Amino acid sequence: MPFYQDFNKKKMTRKDHLRAESKWEEEGTRYRRSTAKTEEQRRENSKDGYKKDSRFGKSYEKSSYQGAPRKEGYSKRFEEKPAPRKPAPKPEHRPAPKKEFRPEPPKDEAFLPPENLLSGRNPIREAIKSGRDIEKLLVAKGDLSGTAKEIISMARERHIPIQTVDRSRLDEITKNHQGMLAFASAYRYYDVEDMLAEAQEKNEAPFLIVLDGVTDPQNLGAIIRTAACVGAHGVIVPERRAVGLTPSAVKASAGAIETVKVARVTNLTRTLETLKKQGVWLYAADMDGEDYRKVSFSGPMALIVGAEGEGVSRLVLEACDYKVSLPMRGGVGSLNASVAAGILMYVALNGRE
Repeated sequence: MPFYQDFNKKKMTRKDHLRAESKWEEEGTRYRRSTAKTEEQRRENSKDGYKKDSRFGKSYEKSSYQGAPRKEGYSKRFEEKPAPRKPAPKPEHRPAPKKEFRPEPPKDEAFLPPENLLSGRNPIREAIKSGRDIEKLLVAKGDLSGTAKEIISMARERHIPIQTVDRSRLDEITKNHQGMLAFASAYRYYDVEDMLAEAQEKNEAPFLIVLDGVTDPQNLGAIIRTAACVGAHGVIVPERRAVGLTPSAVKASAGAIETVKVARVTNLTRTLETLKKQGVWLYAADMDGEDYRKVSFSGPMALIVGAEGEGVSRLVLEACDYKVSLPMRGGVGSLNASVAAGILMYVALNGRE
């Protein structure tokens, strides 16, 4: 127990209670009177703008925040009621623009593969057996079964370019590929002998266009179209590192593919040597060659044009008889392959007539 606890606690009588209550009431009355008096003094002092301190007999000036006289117009500005706000105008109703009706293609037609795409092992094998022209064969990486090995061996015998890619690349093109895809040519290829036979039938000297390393289908289509305009007997392209008769090239030819034969050869240098033995003169477009205005184009001839950046390859240049160049007067160092071929084709046409 705590030491201050009182065990002999004296009980208060009724008289003691009444005396204590009267004492508390007297003290409360005295406090209320004192506070009322100080409130009256504070109100009187605030009229003059001063606050007196009874303890030290000093007076302190009130700040503007404590109740100093305000500037003129201050109270009026806030006492006046603000003007009622006008309701915002309702937005004009404008009809929604009509959407153009574009009928969606049927699901079966929307996801059809291109016409020159062959997917699946059996269609590819039958296309190779029938002798259809194949641009390239895409094979998925990994182990292949016996059917795939047979198709690859058949493609190598036909000198079809084979490219090994990831299976995800084939999935992007089509789902049902069975690990193999083939791109067939949009148009059939001819042999170089067919071009020479056509020139002989027309009783004309052979006029051939040879492209070395041209990879842009738009350039190929434009060159085929110009070759048809000048009366060339055919266009020769290599199998590898060059574009073939893709749908884009056929479209860029604007129908000229129907009148000009296109041949695709395995070894371009060997083909040029064969043409030289048959009396065909070879003219190569080269930056270091002789000015085309000083060269005479006549008789049986083949015009060789290379890619824009690389030009004609070294082995092909060594096999050619003449090297011709187009003068460059501006700041550009080379012409587009189809433009250069078109200029030289019309120069050769002028010399042949």
